[in-house]
Amino acid sequence: MKLSRRTTTAATLAVLALGGTLAATTPASAATTAAYNGACGAGYRVTASTPIKSSPTATIGTTYVTYNVGNQGFCAVTIRNNPGARVFMEVTLDTDPTSGNPARDYGSFTTYAGPVYKDHPKAGECMTWSGTIDIYYNSETSLCY
Repeated sequence: MKLSRRTTTAATLAVLALGGTLAATTPASAATTAAYNGACGAGYRVTASTPIKSSPTATIGTTYVTYNVGNQGFCAVTIRNNPGARVFMEVTLDTDPTSGNPARDYGSFTTYAGPVYKDHPKAGECMTWSGTIDIYYNSETSLCY
């Protein structure tokens, strides 16, 4: 059964209300950069990451957001911690509050979904991203300009 984003968001908020960290975004660090697979290409560096959890204590993958100073572009990729049999995976990168044209890759993958690319947001906009592995979903709105 695939959960809707609304259902998953409600569940995430419930976990947060109980003191969980399901929707926490971690700053780029040596630990998060080490797990990023370089799929976005040369010049892209991890600027944010959002864990995808199957329970409050089990992280099954991460959506990484990268930035390239040279072309001022963003890229995102969702990566499984333990590659294996094909499962539904997705990565989406967009701008908020205006867009209408998200960059999205989804399908049945063994290791990662993406990369997807978006131009730098305009003043007053934020970069948003989300990732899905099987039925587990997480999203973040951050990187506002």
